[in-house]
Amino acid sequence: MDKFIIEGGTPLKGTIPISGSKNAALPLMAASLLGNSASTIRNTPRLKDIYTFNNVIRVVGAQVDFKEDENTLVIDPSNVNHLEAPYDLVRKMRASFYMLGALVGKHGYAKVSMPGGCAWGPRPVDLHLKGMEAMGIDIELEKGYVIAKADDKIDGGTFRLEPSSVGATVNLLLAAVLKARKFTIENAAKEPDVVQLCNFLTKMGADIEGIGTDTLTVKAVDSLEGIEVSNDPDRIELGTFMIAGAMYPGSELTLTGCNPDQLGGFTDKLRKTGTSVEVDGTTIHVKAPDKLKPVSIKTEIYPGFPTDLQAQWATMMTQAEGDSKVTDTVYFDRFSYVPELTRLGADMEVEKNTVHISGKTPLTGASVMSTDLRASVSLVLAAMVAENHTEVLRIYHLDRGYESLEDKLSAVGASIKRVDGD
Repeated sequence: MDKFIIEGGTPLKGTIPISGSKNAALPLMAASLLGNSASTIRNTPRLKDIYTFNNVIRVVGAQVDFKEDENTLVIDPSNVNHLEAPYDLVRKMRASFYMLGALVGKHGYAKVSMPGGCAWGPRPVDLHLKGMEAMGIDIELEKGYVIAKADDKIDGGTFRLEPSSVGATVNLLLAAVLKARKFTIENAAKEPDVVQLCNFLTKMGADIEGIGTDTLTVKAVDSLEGIEVSNDPDRIELGTFMIAGAMYPGSELTLTGCNPDQLGGFTDKLRKTGTSVEVDGTTIHVKAPDKLKPVSIKTEIYPGFPTDLQAQWATMMTQAEGDSKVTDTVYFDRFSYVPELTRLGADMEVEKNTVHISGKTPLTGASVMSTDLRASVSLVLAAMVAENHTEVLRIYHLDRGYESLEDKLSAVGASIKRVDGD
């Protein structure tokens, strides 16, 4: 397995372009299977999860053409005929479970393996299945697979998501737009990924009311047509680089191709640390303060503080002048990065779903290992401010969610190189 070797203690200066969003692109890819013609998704990032999902889509018979030099993905669903997503592909990535809604929604049948993905937390698919049953879809479990069956049109109904879930909202939308005469999702996720999916489906011809609110009502249409769209920029990558630009005195980054509105309350929180944040259209300028102020945060569903940025924030707080705490109300056990950061010298202690951080602590390089995508990048952030060199192992997690991470960071002054881990 590849690893990063990072020499710390260098301010970051320069410009970083923000890539397209993985979490926004994956639902669009699944939705493309609902059309009667090909769809084109521009600004698709070159990431392991995208390649994995491309292969899942190919297995069912769709034609996939990823023009990597243009970050453009073309999906033609005309020849979908194998309505099964196998374990050996779905286990690699939870978002592959979107195939359930897409296949049963278009073809009335789907056989999809239970999902895999990051090795943390219970992220059950119960909500997906109960919601589909409430819609009128027949669900059976068989040897690790979910089998979904539906008539040409089903009545629909109402289902309330408790808790709100992006994945379940996406899957229920995919299943409903061609099948359910009328289906209402209450407490639906309002994340930008869901809004973009709703707009994508509507442009294809779907009938969806309440876009951007927590109540979505779908009325089935007879058919959808393929379209061409540009994928949203990655708000989590953007937040990660904003934190990178704030952590080390003297750092100053310009981030381009952004959608600042999708950051929710994150920008205001970052300013409270003393970091200078200037927004100019689709460009954000970040300048590190001489001394970081400690700011405690609590993750919440959108537009609250994103759970996908809490590991990075906690890492930044190790360099703040004082005590702070980070509480995750979305995923209670997302703190696998803490023991690794303490190896570098961080003073952190986890209590239930909160990590208490005492700063400022000097960090010193060591070998650290990540267990999930956001934990991985938090270790990279720590390594860039640590003395001496740090080895970050198992960086395949990073390749799932950050496009050309080492190239982007090297271009702004970081000393980071990828080497064979063997």
